[in-house]
Amino acid sequence: MRNKISNKLMIVSFLSFLSVVIFGCFKEDKMVVPEQKVFFIPSATGSYTMTTAAVTYKIPVGLTQPLADGKTISVSISSSSTTGATEGTHYSYTKNLTFGGNKVTDTIVVTGVFNQYLSGRKDVVKFTFTDATQASASLNSSFTLNIAGPCFEGDMVLSQMLGDYNNSFDGSYGPYKTTVKSAVSTGPTTATVVIGNIYDWGWNDLTFTLDWTNPADRKLTYVDQNTGFDAGNLNSAYAGYDIWVSMPTSGSAGTFSYCNKTFSITYRRCIPGLGCFSAVTTTMAR
Repeated sequence: MRNKISNKLMIVSFLSFLSVVIFGCFKEDKMVVPEQKVFFIPSATGSYTMTTAAVTYKIPVGLTQPLADGKTISVSISSSSTTGATEGTHYSYTKNLTFGGNKVTDTIVVTGVFNQYLSGRKDVVKFTFTDATQASASLNSSFTLNIAGPCFEGDMVLSQMLGDYNNSFDGSYGPYKTTVKSAVSTGPTTATVVIGNIYDWGWNDLTFTLDWTNPADRKLTYVDQNTGFDAGNLNSAYAGYDIWVSMPTSGSAGTFSYCNKTFSITYRRCIPGLGCFSAVTTTMAR
């Protein structure tokens, strides 16, 4: 009886082993090997700002699996621009990428034409794989690149002009702190700013007009204003008179830079009806 039970157990064990072998082979035969697909990594968008002519932008590209047999896949990149940029005029880029052996990543190098972007030009260029069948359906199959040049004065953001300017000078006097307390738009390319502590001697806040209609020739102007400063501090003979700021006789009151966050303001210190002291230029920088 024991021998019969033992034989039955052996048969069951053998059948179990055979089942594992058969089904194991069956599963191995049916194993699906992932296709090799190309994709942009790690995102689908990027921003390329040319601060100098030497700055390029690199777009990493990957394969979903390596080519162990050493074959090569050539990947051509096509581009289209929503803003009218053309290859060769505004930018150039690596057109073919080669993968071989165990190599699974490569790079598209985009080179902008620096001089084309000095006047505030901005472009949006979309890169795709020429052969769509090579692209991964589940990963990034396209890459959108925003191209721009260095900071452009015409792109003024008034809120960024606010705050302290700790490197302020009146000629050789300084540094001291002035503060842009408010900046209010008065048109597409004009604004008024209120600046505190000009001259570093307790003056009233002063108001100035900014005009960047011509970004290459930005103008700062103002009207005569009472500083609340006793002229006796400059010359005791004029004690009791208030000092006013007045535009220079040349008519050029100064300039400013959004990109550099600087101001240059020239003014005369005057006593209305009596005359003016020498002109002063206050420069302001962060």
